[in-house]
Amino acid sequence: MTKPKGESPKGGSPKFKRILLKLSGEAFVKKACFGIEPDVIAGVAEEIREVHDLGVEVALVIGGGNIFRGSRETWIDRATADYIGMLATVINALILQSALEKEKIFTRVLTAIQMEQLAEPYIRRRAIRHLEKGRVVIFGGGTGNPYFSTDTAAALRAMEIHADVILKGTKVDGVYSADPMKEKGATRFKELPYIDVLQKKLGVMDATAISLCMDNSLPIIVFDLFQRGNIKRVVLGEKIGTQVR
Repeated sequence: MTKPKGESPKGGSPKFKRILLKLSGEAFVKKACFGIEPDVIAGVAEEIREVHDLGVEVALVIGGGNIFRGSRETWIDRATADYIGMLATVINALILQSALEKEKIFTRVLTAIQMEQLAEPYIRRRAIRHLEKGRVVIFGGGTGNPYFSTDTAAALRAMEIHADVILKGTKVDGVYSADPMKEKGATRFKELPYIDVLQKKLGVMDATAISLCMDNSLPIIVFDLFQRGNIKRVVLGEKIGTQVR
């Protein structure tokens, strides 16, 4: 028997109708620092399909750090480095689009920097219409402006499309008091107010993104992307990761 759309195999129902999933470019490489690992991308695409099958409207913002990290380069002008990083996000968006289409999901890439042979220009109403038609929407090109991160782009796009939540997939299982890779005594927070993230500089997202979310009461859930099934668990309301609100 075919599972009714909007219901999970265990009988649960999605907590959110429309989500924005924020992935760093490093999410495309589990072992290496740079590059692209096809198996990792295929796994992410499969998890997105599982969420999409629940009837959830899915939008994504992807970073480009697996290709180019302009903020770490001192030999190149900052604005130029940021534009190169924006191009890297479009590369990642096209790669994920291909992986999602192999999962039989209609997907659209919308970019803030016009490149019509590759992707649609970002138009807010068009993006919302794609979501309403059941298509996955990937936002590339950041905000289209230098000096703004993809975190800020994620917050901005989430508010523009009226997303219920930002889901930020990372390599750790939430937000910690210190870097858990460096300090064994670091503790994980289950919940955090926005102001604590800003004051303690916890690195959930950059300050501009957190401020935007705080001003518009948009919750953020930070979770371990590489734990299989976590995207679906978060969407179904399981208490994993850290919620910022």
